[in-house]
Amino acid sequence: MKLKNLTSKLLLLFLAILFTASFAQERVKIATYNILNYPNNASTKNPKLQIILNEIDPDILVVQEIASASAVNQFLTAVLSDDYQAGDFINGPDSDNALFYKDSLFTFISADFIPTSPRYITVFKLYHNFTLDTLIIYSAHFKASSGATNENKRLLEASTLRIFTDQLPPNTDFILVGDLNLYRSTEPAYEKLLDQSTTGYFLDPIDRPGNWHDGGSFADIHTQSTRVTDLGDGGSTGGLDDRFDFILVSQSIMDPTGIDYVPDSYWAFGNDGLHLNLPIQDPPNQSVSTEVAIALYIASDHLPVVADFDFGVVSGVEDGEAVPEQFALYQNYPNPFNPATNIKFAVGKEQFTSLKVYDILGNEIATLVNEVKPAGEYEVNFNASNLASGIYFYQLRSGSFVQTRQMLLLK
Repeated sequence: MKLKNLTSKLLLLFLAILFTASFAQERVKIATYNILNYPNNASTKNPKLQIILNEIDPDILVVQEIASASAVNQFLTAVLSDDYQAGDFINGPDSDNALFYKDSLFTFISADFIPTSPRYITVFKLYHNFTLDTLIIYSAHFKASSGATNENKRLLEASTLRIFTDQLPPNTDFILVGDLNLYRSTEPAYEKLLDQSTTGYFLDPIDRPGNWHDGGSFADIHTQSTRVTDLGDGGSTGGLDDRFDFILVSQSIMDPTGIDYVPDSYWAFGNDGLHLNLPIQDPPNQSVSTEVAIALYIASDHLPVVADFDFGVVSGVEDGEAVPEQFALYQNYPNPFNPATNIKFAVGKEQFTSLKVYDILGNEIATLVNEVKPAGEYEVNFNASNLASGIYFYQLRSGSFVQTRQMLLLK
């Protein structure tokens, strides 16, 4: 027990040194990939998947259509390098989702699920080891096929997801990845995901509305199907003609806050825009090598989708600088702290102001300010003697001004 406690403290101390020494941006690549009934035909697919993922080199990989915990372990050992670990597996009523991450960069927090039909939506949480930014990843595989009945089932899945995202604290960084089986931007499920009437909405980083199905102007973002021939593995045929696979992001990720989407980094991997209704390996493919194109053709009937994100982007301004109307939230001092720290903030005009503390899972821990404050600078003390060592967040809200920072309790 003493050794375990010492190890935990050394880890936290290591994080503390990194946290205080630098708060630089860290570029992270996230990929989502429907790997087609894995581990069916694994002996054929594994070397092809290895080629693809070596080329992408994602820091976080989320997959759909994986069958079991043993399949997760097989994928981890047979496809990925020793750089990766797997998140906890949730076994649902149909094929499932899995998360793989580089443990040199990320620490896995938890896995949960949202009960939807025909497949669960899985909720993964992890944080960046150096910037301490927490990311929530929803992985989904919505009901397939066209027609009003199936569209309504996808709408129900999207509506259920929104019940959960609408309950997240303001400025939470979250994304939705997966095979959403959407044919056009006017489909009710897509509109529900992007509906801004409540807070938990998603944004489409590439913002390409229209009828994606078989549309030549969307050829460069199609992700399904990679084939025109039945390969006997249950995959669809017809060539690339649908945008089924997505990475959607929260407003916080599109704003200059803790995690930022990198503009123009979204890519249906391997799609050069020249393969409408054609197999992905049909030469020439101008975006990847012939070896990678053939691997994409064999491994799955879907293409991976990748995007880059900058972690460690601090919202607002540096300590001591003014912002419009003199609103500011400063880094707590000392940091790391034990057990108390001071938090300084500035209010530009008299209005209702709140300052709250959250844990790494988004649970509210303490309310330090919750009243009308005249314009001016303030400082409050936060005592965490009753809390465990770890990462915490504090958020200032004053009118339309919202800013969040991170702090580290090290006991």
